[in-house]
Amino acid sequence: MSSRPELKLDWATHKAAKYAVEHWHYSKKMPKSKLAKIGVWEQAKFIGCVIYGVGASNKLVKRYGLKPEEGCELVRVALTAHKTPCSRIIAISLNLIKKTFPKLRLIVSFADTAQGHHGGIYQAGGWIFTGKSDDERQYKVRGRWLHPRSACNYGSTTGLPKRKMPGKYRYLMPLDDEISKRIKPLMQPYPKSKACEVGDDCSNSTAAVQHRPTRSKHERYG
Repeated sequence: MSSRPELKLDWATHKAAKYAVEHWHYSKKMPKSKLAKIGVWEQAKFIGCVIYGVGASNKLVKRYGLKPEEGCELVRVALTAHKTPCSRIIAISLNLIKKTFPKLRLIVSFADTAQGHHGGIYQAGGWIFTGKSDDERQYKVRGRWLHPRSACNYGSTTGLPKRKMPGKYRYLMPLDDEISKRIKPLMQPYPKSKACEVGDDCSNSTAAVQHRPTRSKHERYG
């Protein structure tokens, strides 16, 4: 008899996804771009969402020779306490995304170094690490620090308080063999962190969770 808890992933409503992000993701902020929202249920209980979107940059996959519609970003993994490894949840969500959007060829995600994240769940899932993104500028709008693209949604950024933030660790997941071969030369050694060494790895930047579930040895030590 399997010791794995019963797990189900299916499309979620905007309301459910928003609840998960506001309660179980460190940012507390729901992305405003076009989104694909996948709900997660464990033992028939809703435990959160995995959310994909176009990301903050319209050049997300251009550097890999792809058109905008051929790639997207894993923007949120918002989960409450659970037993299933995060890497397994993400892997199942990737299969659902691939079947639903057959034109997609590459998924990108980032681990927020400013939050102390290194991307352990991506490492456990076999994602390709390609280094850090450039440092970015943020603007303070209505009490929140936002990416320039998000800040512009509220009007001009002229005169707003601003700050410089360090780049984020970038991870790639190819969805076909040709793209896999194309990006493989970009692969770099996985970054390590003290958090990873003590088992604190089920959190990541644009895809972070607050509660740490039971994880496999691979996920604990990345």
